[in-house]
Amino acid sequence: QVQLVESGGDLVQPGGSLRLSCAASGFTFSSYAMSWYRHAPGKERELVAIISSTDGSTNYPESVKGRFTISRDNAKNTAYLQMNSLKPEDTAVYYCSARLVVNGKYFSDPYWGQGTQVTVSS
Repeated sequence: QVQLVESGGDLVQPGGSLRLSCAASGFTFSSYAMSWYRHAPGKERELVAIISSTDGSTNYPESVKGRFTISRDNAKNTAYLQMNSLKPEDTAVYYCSARLVVNGKYFSDPYWGQGTQVTVSS
């Protein structure tokens, strides 16, 4: 069955770094765009990074640009989110998402992981 399993969330001090991992199985990983979302209490779910299934292009919102980097290793069926210079406002549950891309267009509803908690606090 399709699975996305996030890991790497932790308690970290402001200014610290974390690397989140998303291990995928049950589908053709290389055909899916991969993304990371976060959901903090009292806030709407927010896209924080996305990486293409084809050319490896990435996009980030201004809130994380320059601090977060998304990457993927198709041989390992794994996506990553490197988070540097973390701020308290980065505290959230981080979710991995995968969506099929065919002929440059989204072809299906996304899959979702269970989430991993990131807490940035002194």
